[in-house]
Amino acid sequence: MIRIAVQSKGRLNEKSLELLNAAGVGINENKRKFLTQASNFPLEVLYMRDDDIPQTVSMGVADLGIVGFNEVAERAYDLEISKKLNFGKCRISLAIPKNDKYTGLNYFNGKKIATSYPNILKSFFKEKGINAEIHVITGSVEIAPTVGLSDAIFDIVSSGGTLVSNGLVEVEQVIQSEAVLVANKNLTEEKKKVLEQLMFRFDAVIRARRAKYMLMNIPEASIEKAIKILPALRSPTILPLAMEGWCSLHSVVDETEMWDKIDKLKAIGAEGILVTDCEKIIM
Repeated sequence: MIRIAVQSKGRLNEKSLELLNAAGVGINENKRKFLTQASNFPLEVLYMRDDDIPQTVSMGVADLGIVGFNEVAERAYDLEISKKLNFGKCRISLAIPKNDKYTGLNYFNGKKIATSYPNILKSFFKEKGINAEIHVITGSVEIAPTVGLSDAIFDIVSSGGTLVSNGLVEVEQVIQSEAVLVANKNLTEEKKKVLEQLMFRFDAVIRARRAKYMLMNIPEASIEKAIKILPALRSPTILPLAMEGWCSLHSVVDETEMWDKIDKLKAIGAEGILVTDCEKIIM
């Protein structure tokens, strides 16, 4: 049995449980408790505040945790970052009142900065040679300049809408963050095997989320050109059609490259192109 800590509520809770369920780990949210055991996998879920997860995993109270990299970097516990999970993406940035003139990092010398991430900010300012006052605020950091608590803020930014609504503008991105799977460094061999199983399943889900399955009709004369365009997992699948001189071609492509490849395929005669989501990709 292995124990994983996940955020009890908030932006990462839903995505963490979605990933576990997509990986075939059955968590019954209707019977949710502080500690819930999976119905079909040797795993139990511990629900916690996100900022408590790094310490909980480092102490061995939980074996694993799903938490934002920002919390891992801020808490600085000795953890193994097993995998980036490709959701919960954001950045931690410095922001100033929109009417101020930003002249570069020297702007922050002598300024008061409000933040929930003092350790990350101290390290950044030390590296850049900036001398500023750092004021720790645990919530609603974005209002600090408006009420006179600070001259600027250092906080999580996703869309930037919260900054705009509070009259602030982002001027420096310090770190990029996303959800990561962290592990205690002293797992037993038995727990390491369970972690390997879980990672295998996570990989299949995450790989599929980035991919699209494409199938199309294409002239036989264009097959060689099409193969150069489409990478597939090993090579495209090619099947003859009832109509002489035509084939059906099947392949898997990265979502970010899909439209570019469609344009190239159409240019060599592909038609009837169908694109669908992939549920799992097992390598």
